Amino acid sequence: MAHTARLTPAPAFPTPMVFAGMGVYRPREQRSSTHFDALFVKPEGWTQETLGIGARGVAAPDETTSAMGAEAVRRALLAAGWAEDGFDVLIGACAVMEQPIPGASVLIQEALGLGRSGIPAFDVNLTCLSFLSALDIVAMGFAAGRWRRAVVVSSDIASAGLDESDPVACAIFGDGAAAVCLERGEDPTGPALLATRFETYGHAKGVAALRAGGSRLRPQDGLETFLAGSKFEMDAFAVFKAAAKPLPVLIDRVLADAGLDRESVDLIVPHQASRPAIEHLRRLFPGDRSRIVDIFTDHGNQIAASMPSALHQAWSEGRLGSGKTALLLGTAAGISLGAMAFRF
Repeated sequence: MAHTARLTPAPAFPTPMVFAGMGVYRPREQRSSTHFDALFVKPEGWTQETLGIGARGVAAPDETTSAMGAEAVRRALLAAGWAEDGFDVLIGACAVMEQPIPGASVLIQEALGLGRSGIPAFDVNLTCLSFLSALDIVAMGFAAGRWRRAVVVSSDIASAGLDESDPVACAIFGDGAAAVCLERGEDPTGPALLATRFETYGHAKGVAALRAGGSRLRPQDGLETFLAGSKFEMDAFAVFKAAAKPLPVLIDRVLADAGLDRESVDLIVPHQASRPAIEHLRRLFPGDRSRIVDIFTDHGNQIAASMPSALHQAWSEGRLGSGKTALLLGTAAGISLGAMAFRF
């Protein structure tokens, strides 16, 4: 059925909230583009020139999703000046789970030494937009008076499910983790979430998928079928096509909700989907190219960890100063789109 209109509830914005600290973890091995040139039997420089990848992280066996996530949280807590148990909720915003049950948040809680703390921990999964969705949940929890402090962590090991016969997916996806400490604010004129919007278009559900790992494909259905479904499948052009038309509309709507526009927003922090995706955003936001935080060349697409890693980069460079505005946005398998406008 064709989409005509949606009822949108009146937003309770701005929602005062403060990014108190951030932390990242990058795997010890940073695999260079020349490795992929050799793997794909291409001339040296092909991966860098064609896919825009200079290097990206590959997690070692001991660098599990929970281990990387816990270290990112420790670094965020240190940056925030919080005690190791100085928060009210831990949200795991990982796209690729370490195991189905229990979820990543529980494993990260235990890895932090907080397994007996009772601090509530739960997972949110909107694939590449998991971090953004978790921020939205934190904002609602703050507005409802449920929490005063929250930690959101995204940790993903994309390399576990890549198909080496697919040069694009194999080269552009990287491993890593990032975490943020968030505190409920009191001043609506200070740091705040200004607006948020999410949309999903399930007609494109098949253009990016990992079919095994849940209840759909099972080992008893045949090991060959199960193993094939354990490899990530993506039609990069179809993903771009499905998102390209609705994304500018979503951007303009969320910016208008925030009292901003494409010219006035100070910083754009996108999901690092691909080099073409970043360049498409540059066309949507012409002018100063540095407004778009771009870490794709040396990080690749870290799935859910991609956006908070880019946010950390901007934070560490001092680009999120007092009063600055930022648009966090991206796309995810689904196809889903999301955008949030913040004042720092």
